[in-house]
Amino acid sequence: MTESDLPALHPEYLEQVDLARLEPQPRVDHPPRILLLYGSLRSRSFSHLLVLEAERILKVLGAETRVFDPTDLPVADSVSATHPKVQELRELSIWSEGQVWCSPERHGNITAVFKNQIDWLPLSEGSIRPTQGRTLAVMQVSGGSQSFNSVNALRLLGRWMRMFTVPNQSSVPMAYTQFGDDDRMKPSPLYDRMVDVMEELMKFTWLLRDRADYLVDRYSERKAEFRLPESL
Repeated sequence: MTESDLPALHPEYLEQVDLARLEPQPRVDHPPRILLLYGSLRSRSFSHLLVLEAERILKVLGAETRVFDPTDLPVADSVSATHPKVQELRELSIWSEGQVWCSPERHGNITAVFKNQIDWLPLSEGSIRPTQGRTLAVMQVSGGSQSFNSVNALRLLGRWMRMFTVPNQSSVPMAYTQFGDDDRMKPSPLYDRMVDVMEELMKFTWLLRDRADYLVDRYSERKAEFRLPESL
């Protein structure tokens, strides 16, 4: 195929797959950095409790973790991005190599508390991309029967934020029955599924974090970022 067969293409910005960059050397060896977000401000929030259970598993698997507290995070665009809670969230997202998102289901979708956190995360901030290339695991809690509305919505958000969402997911129905008076999750297949998801997130984070910059390097962005040499 010749260039005349592709009149819309700018071939100078199209790159063949570089297999060497898919097998990076040397590999970073610090513990995977995982940020966990939850979507409720209740004093006994089941999305928070599920996130804390997930954090315990991640630590056993060797991760370094941070849990962001959405309390006092202003509504998106109601204040300057210099607000301390906004800066905290953005800095944690930049620090992370993978993330866990957990939202309650309310009216068949994620909560405003959770969405507000994502709305404060820009796709890019100068040359820094707070979410692009990170791995993502999604979970939800429900007050009623089994549902996947929130995890489906979180997957859509993850794709929009240019993240690698792992295939497995956790949905905990009737969450109030799944945690004891000590706020720990009871043994059950639902607990086991959460563990499965964290195992998977760790594997994908180890696999992808050294390759993320190359995997999300795009023809359209290389073309858009072209600048004429200053000498011209």
